Amino acid sequence: MIKRILSYFTPIIEKRIPSKVSQQLEVTWTEGRLVVDTKHTNYSYGNLEKVLKNGLSFIGFEKIKRMNNVLILGLGAGGILKTLRDEVKYANHIDSVELDEAILFVGNKYFDLQDYSEKHTIHNMDAFEFVLRSTEHYDLIIIDVFQDAKMPAFLFESYFVEKIHTILNTGGFILFNTIVLNQEDEIRNQKLHTLFPKEHYSIRTYPKQQKYNELLTIKKLK
Repeated sequence: MIKRILSYFTPIIEKRIPSKVSQQLEVTWTEGRLVVDTKHTNYSYGNLEKVLKNGLSFIGFEKIKRMNNVLILGLGAGGILKTLRDEVKYANHIDSVELDEAILFVGNKYFDLQDYSEKHTIHNMDAFEFVLRSTEHYDLIIIDVFQDAKMPAFLFESYFVEKIHTILNTGGFILFNTIVLNQEDEIRNQKLHTLFPKEHYSIRTYPKQQKYNELLTIKKLK
């Protein structure tokens, strides 16, 4: 394919798709592969896939393989799902939550999202609403919720964290992907730590993942 070959020299846009959540999505050929970008950041596959894969490796692939139930908040086009199935070899149930219908369309059309339907349920709704309503319990909760390069404020509110606590099994993990662009974001992340009291959680921070991403792995102790 000519576009794929040319993309090793310069990115080639395959399709621009309007999004109610992120204004516009761009499906782009980059270094021989398709990625999804918004105006300011990589949205699925590309560098984001590397960031989240790093986060899973920090928790441990073998440990994740033994888990019974995983929740993905912010599925995007399915990069993290593909990593869980194809690289981690996680075979049990996954619930995925994604608000943006446009990115789900992109996932199905360009990234074979529909091929990962076995033991996988997609909830096309707001992540906050899903967590508030959920009666399920999970061994791993992946939080990767963005609107372009911004993170919704609810992710850093105590009420949301308290609800996450109720649906996370003891001994389970949260993989929280954040973006840190300025001092305000640094202070926000520092305050986030205080919402996970040390007597209940063990937190590790991995800054400067692909320059601006800061990952948190949070283990529920009791």
